[in-house]
Amino acid sequence: MATAPTKPTTTPKKESSGTSSLFATLTIPLCIAVAIIIFLFILGDPSHFKGGIVDHGEPTDIYGTVYSGGVLVPLVMSFVLMVIVFSIERFIVINKASGTGSVDAFVRKIQAALNSGNIDAAMAECDKQKGSVANVIKAGLKKYKEVENEAGDVDQKTLAIQKDIEEATALEMPMLEQNLTIIATLVSIGTLTGLLGTVIGMIKAFAELSGAATNTSALSAAISEALVNTAMGITTSALSIVMYNVFTSKIDGLTYAIDETGFSIVQTFAASHKNK
Repeated sequence: MATAPTKPTTTPKKESSGTSSLFATLTIPLCIAVAIIIFLFILGDPSHFKGGIVDHGEPTDIYGTVYSGGVLVPLVMSFVLMVIVFSIERFIVINKASGTGSVDAFVRKIQAALNSGNIDAAMAECDKQKGSVANVIKAGLKKYKEVENEAGDVDQKTLAIQKDIEEATALEMPMLEQNLTIIATLVSIGTLTGLLGTVIGMIKAFAELSGAATNTSALSAAISEALVNTAMGITTSALSIVMYNVFTSKIDGLTYAIDETGFSIVQTFAASHKNK
């Protein structure tokens, strides 16, 4: 009886994991390609440079200035695009996992149904709510009804319910944390790549200063390259940190809701069967 529901539950999670991995595999090169196209054909358009001279011309607007940041600019731009795309994807997944309504309201309804001893009503609320939180709670409620009329020690039955909730949580929660590692990695990579561009720009600037006759245009271009890369690296890092913290906070809230409701289920079962 225990193995029958496990098979259909596990398969979708494997499919979801594979879909998420495929999404990441396709998104990363696509963002790099889009960033290169933007860099070459939008930022590098002759209209953004004085006299239409792209290679050594003076930028006339912000687009030309960013283009003057050098070859690392499209790489850092791709990091910004990755943060945006993965943030949208995580936002959709986490909202879907939360269900159709407020998680807090759902937890209160489940607790009210448990307090009144109406397990069927609690399961009906799970069907209405949907999402990962509801799936985990429903797994615990199913086990509650399954062991309720079985012979055996109350403590063993309580542990069986708790184990089912933990197993359901272990299947649902990893899906929410997928691709967060990429966002966390972009915090460091964005900063380091921007710093590398800064160093390259400063090397060029000092090389111009060390010459017999300093070319002020080349010196300005080198300093501009350093500052553009610094700004883009900081932007990538700041955006990544904010989004990572937002999503981890949301996941922590869902985990707390599951733990709170799971504890209520276990305690309700133990209290209602301790004298039997």
